[in-house]
Amino acid sequence: MSHFTTIKTQIKDVAALRSAITELGLELLPNTTARGYVSQTMKGDYVVRLKGPYDIAVNRQPDGTFGLTTDWWDGHVAQEVGPNFGRLLQLYGVHKATAEARKKGMSVQRKPQPNGSIKLVLATL
Repeated sequence: MSHFTTIKTQIKDVAALRSAITELGLELLPNTTARGYVSQTMKGDYVVRLKGPYDIAVNRQPDGTFGLTTDWWDGHVAQEVGPNFGRLLQLYGVHKATAEARKKGMSVQRKPQPNGSIKLVLATL
């Protein structure tokens, strides 16, 4: 029985995903295998190599977005990227929004909030 679970996301920009992963101190590897419970593995178009015993497979979905698949058992993945990929998805959104704003000639200031969220302040140059 597989422990792997896929969560549908709106990830479309691998560069922004790579930036978020790097900020978390992790690495994104192309075309490799993700580790799961009891030596189970899953092929990934990309794999987020975690520090713990499991990884995250990142695979293109039929709609062109990327899904995230991992083994949530025992909290290893949640400890590194947040429950339901929360910290990873938050940072992906920050990096994607920052890149898009800069393409439009805007400056971006990041302001961490007391509740853990991140406020972006955009200004035209």
